[in-house]
Amino acid sequence: MSKERGNNILLRNIFQTNEDIWEGRFSWYKKMRNESPVYYDEKAKIWDVFLYEDIVKILKNPKIFSSERKNKNIPTSNSIIAMDPPRHNKIRALVNKAFTPRTIQMWKPRIEWHIQKLLEKVQDENQFDIVKTIAYPLPLTIIATIIGVPNSDMDKFREWTMSIVSGPADNSKETIKENTKSVYKGFKNLNDYFAEIIEKKRNEPQDDIISVLINAEEDGFKLSNEEIIGFSILLLIAGHETTTNLITNSVYCFLENEPLLNQIKQDPDLLPKAIEEVLRYRSPVHAMPRIVKENTELRGQKLKAGDEIVLWIGSANRDENQFDCAEEFNLQRTSNSHLAFGTGIHFCLGAPLSRLETNLVLLELIKRFPNMKLSTKHTIEPLQSPLMYGLKKLEVTV
Repeated sequence: MSKERGNNILLRNIFQTNEDIWEGRFSWYKKMRNESPVYYDEKAKIWDVFLYEDIVKILKNPKIFSSERKNKNIPTSNSIIAMDPPRHNKIRALVNKAFTPRTIQMWKPRIEWHIQKLLEKVQDENQFDIVKTIAYPLPLTIIATIIGVPNSDMDKFREWTMSIVSGPADNSKETIKENTKSVYKGFKNLNDYFAEIIEKKRNEPQDDIISVLINAEEDGFKLSNEEIIGFSILLLIAGHETTTNLITNSVYCFLENEPLLNQIKQDPDLLPKAIEEVLRYRSPVHAMPRIVKENTELRGQKLKAGDEIVLWIGSANRDENQFDCAEEFNLQRTSNSHLAFGTGIHFCLGAPLSRLETNLVLLELIKRFPNMKLSTKHTIEPLQSPLMYGLKKLEVTV
């Protein structure tokens, strides 16, 4: 991707207000699904794809629709999310070893301990911010610990990751230029940090993912330093921001729907299904980029090799051709093959961890604060992010 696009391709001139970013976007998705499901944005020189069927087709066809985004300023260009087979398959086999179901379950007691400690801080409060209290600090603490970095660096990580995922405040050339600088600076800081950490762990391996990746080998194949750095940064950003948004969006969905919340209070075993519906209805990630590798056609539109595509996951998950009553939150949905974690070879490696953290947080919130409601002071302040869908804060009363 070019410097002018890259991180700035997704919000463009589409969403003008907070209400547009949070709620209005779904009307736009529906309009585009019905009128222009494969749309070429002449100004941005980008294809937008909106239908579930088309997005699945693209995600499952890396031969034509590539994830590879080579940019020396972006270390995640060396991570598995930006690779195609066969190299992707070899690296995925290595990193899978750090995310087995058994390994994830081993983290459950530690996650529960952190949840207790974080919520104890607001036990006697009448009002608090879900994001600040639990949705932000918990996933960051867990993923940073799993990767192998100290708690003392958490605030630095938050600053660096937000500089990467945040889009420009407006579409002026100067703002986009400054945003691009901020993105590259965030990546450089993370790159330098992890390069130093990796060298330390080569000499003193510990019980963490970086140490596992340094020593992992599959059929004589080992990861390079650059690949370990790229994967660590990807894991930090995706594992933190996605789960923060999933927790926040779940609480919002429950509190805006009192009958739903009452159902879950009466039967907490419904939580896993409820979380899956949140993943569909208010997906933490709303867009994924791809690049066309060879000339092809999609719904009569001719896509050329080198063309950039935005896959609107948030639209696919509200596609009425795939989901009955797609615009409704339905706890009893029997078929829910949403794309919140992607599909195909790039299905999110950390999905089980994200689900586990969210489930444990929601269980404890319901138990501790049975009378929790949205605060009368609550206002919608969505993330100004091209990729992520969530709220900057979520004030509740208890």
